[in-house]
Amino acid sequence: MRYAKRFRLFVAIILALSFIASGCVLPATAIPTFSTLSPPNSTISASLPTATQHEQSLPMVILSNTEDATELGPVSTASLTPTATVMPTATATVPPAPEITLLFTGVIVPARCVQSAIDRHADANYIYDEVREVISSADLAVGTLNTSLSDLSTHTGCIETYVLVSDSRSAVAAAKAGFDVMSVATNHIKNCAGASCTDNYNRAFFDTLDNLRANNILPVGAGNNMAEALQPVVVEVKGVRFGFVSLGMVEPNAFAGENSPGIAELTDENLQSAIAAAKQVSDVVIAMPHWGPEDTSQPNSYQLHFAQIAVEAGADVVVGNHTHVVQAIQQINGIDVFYGLGNFVFDQTWDPTMAHQQGVILLLHFKGTEYTGYELIPTHVDGDGTVHIADDSEAANILQRIRQASDELR
Repeated sequence: MRYAKRFRLFVAIILALSFIASGCVLPATAIPTFSTLSPPNSTISASLPTATQHEQSLPMVILSNTEDATELGPVSTASLTPTATVMPTATATVPPAPEITLLFTGVIVPARCVQSAIDRHADANYIYDEVREVISSADLAVGTLNTSLSDLSTHTGCIETYVLVSDSRSAVAAAKAGFDVMSVATNHIKNCAGASCTDNYNRAFFDTLDNLRANNILPVGAGNNMAEALQPVVVEVKGVRFGFVSLGMVEPNAFAGENSPGIAELTDENLQSAIAAAKQVSDVVIAMPHWGPEDTSQPNSYQLHFAQIAVEAGADVVVGNHTHVVQAIQQINGIDVFYGLGNFVFDQTWDPTMAHQQGVILLLHFKGTEYTGYELIPTHVDGDGTVHIADDSEAANILQRIRQASDELR
């Protein structure tokens, strides 16, 4: 597990803009971002690159985290004779809180046309070639997987089907890209294709969990029963314990039961108990619901309801997914809620607006246990699953849709 990876993403200049202000253009070496780097509030900064599509460089810089040391002065000499020697007290230094960056992506679906391309390449590593440095530079990288990863399944080919299956090579590729944790409380995590699936409906599901763990990626949101699926995954990064819980509401056939395997079902009671359990063993709790309707940037009433429940239960950040397009960002009682990060890896090229080929990489910044803000890096995915950093024009379009959807929640 890569608990000590250094974050070296460079942002040349971050211009403070209001949430509704127009973005300014940065030098060609900048990565497009939509960020709050101070404690979260209603002010958001935007920066966009001038580099042509898929050609941005990724310069590195260390973000400063230096604080003045606290020193205790010498003992007072007022009551001492002139010949007395005064020894200063020992200098006490308070170590600075560590800078920590967590990374999240939109949904990862290396199925259908993407799986066909993986078969042609004979591996899946090409998918992440252009974003590998971004992912691996984070202290902890978290994805959302919405397909099974099992060598049991027959590959469907590049056809229209709702059976989403991939194989163990995608687990290997995700690990090499830098992922550490994977939310699996998703609606296609039990999918299986072919005659081999009929004898054991849950085999592909267990294969998926096993393939992730075999590659040192921790699955969260699934288990042998509901109680196990609701258990948090806790990862310590630079002395800070980050607890993750993930619950889904989309596909009842994927739900775990009292004595049957599956994913954690998103209900009020389950969400509250999962967050409460995470708070017992974590310094920071991040809830990852798989929720909402597809194809719209505006969260629906169910998402708004569960976001409120998560915040009231004590989540420090809420990061949702499923909708296949980017969604709004909202702050509830001082807590940031990211309703959907779009598609990270998928083959949905049918949309003439390209909204289904777009997403954002979300970077959450912490100083010790204190959440200090976020950044969004817009992305574009090809039909074969290759992920790119979006160019300046596409990035502006993605960020504008997020701004507009977010404004409608105010």
